Amino acid sequence: MTELNIVLVEPQIPQNTGNIARTCAVTGAALHLVKPMGFTVTDKHLKRAGLDYWDKLNINYYENLSDFFSKNNDGKFYFFTTKGRNIHSDVSYEGKVYLIFGREDKGLPEELLFEHKENCLRIPMRNTLRSLNLSNSVAVAVYEALRQNNYNDLETQGELTKFTWQ
Repeated sequence: MTELNIVLVEPQIPQNTGNIARTCAVTGAALHLVKPMGFTVTDKHLKRAGLDYWDKLNINYYENLSDFFSKNNDGKFYFFTTKGRNIHSDVSYEGKVYLIFGREDKGLPEELLFEHKENCLRIPMRNTLRSLNLSNSVAVAVYEALRQNNYNDLETQGELTKFTWQ
């Protein structure tokens, strides 16, 4: 069974972080926020995007990347970047995994990427465009990891409210 951890390094846009928090809540992924952030956790846009899911989150805060890595030194780390040489769907997400994403405006520091170049992953996109929205990138990555692991105890079938499936 895979234990998913989503790491946002210095997120700047509260609505993105709120959407990512909601994705973490509905999938059971832990959320790790690395400071400094471009907003406070009481920001109304952050709360609105996460709606009523905040009490269902496993959320952790860190002063900086060094603090994060000193407290999380087990598991497999994957760094999502437009500079990655490996495709996100070509790796196996097994065990305890950390999916790490950078700032919306700068991404992850290049020295960090260089230190972990074998685990730098790219979500394919057209080469003439900059990148996907951060919350969309996180959703793509999370659901690929979940798909590979048969959706880790998530509900996979819904029910109609006024009719019965035959």
